[in-house]
Amino acid sequence: MPGSIDASAPLTASESAPARPGDSRKLFLAVFPSIMLPMFLAAMDGTIVSTALPGIAASLGDVERISWVVVSYLVATTIAAPVYGRLGDVLGRKRLMFVALAIFISASFLCAVAPTILALTGARILQGFGGGGLMTLSQALVGEVVPPRERAKYQGYMASVFVCSSTFGPVAGGWLTQHFGWQSVFMINLPFGALAVALALRLPKGAVGGGGRLNFDFVGTALFALFITPLLLALEQAQRFDARLLPLIIAMVAIATVSLALLLRQEKRSSSPLLPIKLLSQPAIWRTDAMALCVGASLISLITWLPIYLQVVRGTDAGNTGLLLLPLTALIAVGSMITGRIISKTGRTAILPSIGLPMVSVMVVCLALFAPQMSLSQLPWLFGAIALTQGTAMPVVQLTVQLVAGPKQLGAAAASVQFSRSIGAAFGAAIVGTVLFGMLVATDPDAATLFAHLVQTGPAALKNLSPARLAVVQEEISDAFRAAFLTIASFSAIGSLMAWTIPLRRI
Repeated sequence: MPGSIDASAPLTASESAPARPGDSRKLFLAVFPSIMLPMFLAAMDGTIVSTALPGIAASLGDVERISWVVVSYLVATTIAAPVYGRLGDVLGRKRLMFVALAIFISASFLCAVAPTILALTGARILQGFGGGGLMTLSQALVGEVVPPRERAKYQGYMASVFVCSSTFGPVAGGWLTQHFGWQSVFMINLPFGALAVALALRLPKGAVGGGGRLNFDFVGTALFALFITPLLLALEQAQRFDARLLPLIIAMVAIATVSLALLLRQEKRSSSPLLPIKLLSQPAIWRTDAMALCVGASLISLITWLPIYLQVVRGTDAGNTGLLLLPLTALIAVGSMITGRIISKTGRTAILPSIGLPMVSVMVVCLALFAPQMSLSQLPWLFGAIALTQGTAMPVVQLTVQLVAGPKQLGAAAASVQFSRSIGAAFGAAIVGTVLFGMLVATDPDAATLFAHLVQTGPAALKNLSPARLAVVQEEISDAFRAAFLTIASFSAIGSLMAWTIPLRRI
């Protein structure tokens, strides 16, 4: 395929050799700050709202619809990723970066002044359309202006930015809401967004590129939205553990399935498809995207469910839970940066997650089997080791798909990774929640009902239990978490298989 890289053929010397130190430093200062801040803002806005939800509900009411504020952003960013990928390949990524920033900043203001939950949800959808572009374009711009071997380090840095911003979001959201009101969670994007615009002006002229005739696939975009929206809504509803929602979930999954079938048919027939099926069907692309999906499922499942495990089963408070999980969130960034530097020096790519992800799987199995016997001081060491090895996959994913896609389809490649991570995160958290809840239903229906309240309201749901009943419930939930951790380990095991079979292993 034009623009692709033969997985068995080495790159030329100019492509594979690292840049000279002076050139590398200049390129870093010109490129990384310009793409780091937009990506940071987009990733942080996916999580910063979570701790502001109680304040929003108290101010605007409509508590039963409060989850829409979070889900709407996730849906919009997932839909926006391939749209910006396609448009960026044709119109130029630097140009579209300013469009995405303008949408993101304007929508942030609309969120802050929203008078109702419905208005806030609409503004969050618009904000997601901007944020999805910032994520996709940032990744594609690296592939456009940075040489392949140097690109590995940037992917490590950007993976670090993504993890740190997602972790920083809830902390910042809680602090801003407490001191300045929930509106400040959105207003903070205005000055930082303006700074991001100023930094984007510094992008090298080569990033203005693009080219080709715009023949946009509107039908494919509509079908993609009809596939993603009900699918993500069904996954969100499934996590409520309410049997009365089952008919609605089945209906939404059916709509998503039909839409997917029609989408695939449309994309095969379209002369300018939103999703380039021929590109995505290449072994190096689909296996790498599948690995990204598995890593997203494993990581987000751990970040979502470990706090509940620590607070309910191990009895930690919110503050200590955050400290215990700090190695998990912080050392992923370290693992990503180390991986990027190794790739830059050696040119070896897929071998790193081929070793790292099996180690993740083994360690999560150890967590499932031996966590009850481990002290609270020992658990952070295990979390840190999981994070370091999990970080071996992140830089390899973007680098591989960009190299195989070639310069003319960088946007589509970056969008496929963003889409895979989003779907993996949503599916992973939902599947693990289903396993947890299913195990409890099978052993103690009352404990299952209590667990559903725990997920929605936190440890306060346990206050009215007698000490004897509390001990029984904690033991039952601990057993259910063993099955949940084994499920997470299976995500990493499947990701390991994908890593071992990626054809492109060296640049």
